[in-house]
Amino acid sequence: MKSRFSRAGLIAALILSGVAMAATPADQPRRINVVASKFQFEPSQITVKKGETVVIVLTSADVTHGLKIPDLNVSETVKKGGENDVTITADKTGTFEGKCAHFCGKGHGSMKFTVNVVE
Repeated sequence: MKSRFSRAGLIAALILSGVAMAATPADQPRRINVVASKFQFEPSQITVKKGETVVIVLTSADVTHGLKIPDLNVSETVKKGGENDVTITADKTGTFEGKCAHFCGKGHGSMKFTVNVVE
């Protein structure tokens, strides 16, 4: 009986310390949640490593929005209340500017999104 409690205690300690985690396997791309709403992306910028595959989980909080990042070949539309996965793997470093690609109102032009790609 004592060994069961010891094992349970060890498992709990490992989980709490972050050693034993039911996380995404290392071969799975990192997922980054981005919420589009009038008239912003949150977060409005992300940083990724060159060659790293990431999935931007794009969600619309209010109306249909888009995300267009020409230099990364991204062009996606997400409907009101919807969610779309946008997979990118940048093969060069730099700062890549994006914007909302679907007219969403008077502040549409101010909806900017930046991807910083580093070594």
